[in-house]
Amino acid sequence: MSQKDKCTHVENRDSMTWILTEKFCVCYNKYVRRASARLFLKGGIEMARKATMNDLDAVTALALKLWPEHEKDELRADLKELMAKPDAAFFLAEKDLGFAQCQLRRDYVEGTESSPVGYLEGIYVESCARGSGTARELLAACENWAREQGCREFASDCELTNEASLAFHLAVGFEEANRIICFTKKL
Repeated sequence: MSQKDKCTHVENRDSMTWILTEKFCVCYNKYVRRASARLFLKGGIEMARKATMNDLDAVTALALKLWPEHEKDELRADLKELMAKPDAAFFLAEKDLGFAQCQLRRDYVEGTESSPVGYLEGIYVESCARGSGTARELLAACENWAREQGCREFASDCELTNEASLAFHLAVGFEEANRIICFTKKL
């Protein structure tokens, strides 16, 4: 916390210690022995905001953690191109502790019946903020954006071996639509 965010109140409830500052509410869990970076801003202000081109470096840094197989400059260029499109949106968690990328898909999306469909392309939260609701906030921002675009359905995917992603998707209300194995061959 910065000097500006001096503690105004400390409260212990169950296993959690809540430290209220002028701007933030920070929760320390004595069992986890770490602080979530913050749970919410006082006054009910949303914790996820739509990213702009000014946030490109922050989005790129987080995206590299989700997709480390990419080269930084190439990924930055791809993200910049996507950010300029009206059918894609990026959201950042407060203090750049996570990001989510969503898009509209107009092709068939497994398990859906309408078009376009809002699609969660990627979501990443720094380890210090996991378990704090940050991913849910980012997902909610994506879902709200998709609703504003006229979508009635929202979808996502994960690799068959990504158990953490599967657990997250099920925990936030997604239902498994199908499991597939994709094939390619050179011609």
